[in-house]
Amino acid sequence: MGVKSKLTASVEVKCGGHLIHDLFHSNTHHVPNISPRDGKMNIVKEVIEAVDHKKKSIKWKVIEGDLLELYDSFTIISSFEPQWTTWTLAYEKKNVATPDPLAFLGYLVELTKDIEGHFLKI
Repeated sequence: MGVKSKLTASVEVKCGGHLIHDLFHSNTHHVPNISPRDGKMNIVKEVIEAVDHKKKSIKWKVIEGDLLELYDSFTIISSFEPQWTTWTLAYEKKNVATPDPLAFLGYLVELTKDIEGHFLKI
């Protein structure tokens, strides 16, 4: 049995968390145009497990990709408040030597900042 862990990061947003929630809930196909990323990236395929419109949260379960080479399970939870976006990664490491996914969490933080910048330009 692996080691279960969680990482959380919150990002202050000036554009309003509801806009970012709506983008991830209904218009995810626009994200690569808003925040194109170069370099080596983790490839993931996920499914939405739950959406709570009242709490403005989305829960994704990773079902394929690079992350599952290191982790037995991997879940991404996002919540969007008027001035904050919070990302929580819940995962089970295959063994104690497996590193925490800090780079992936950093990517989500940078993605949030790119999306905020996009909405502030509009």
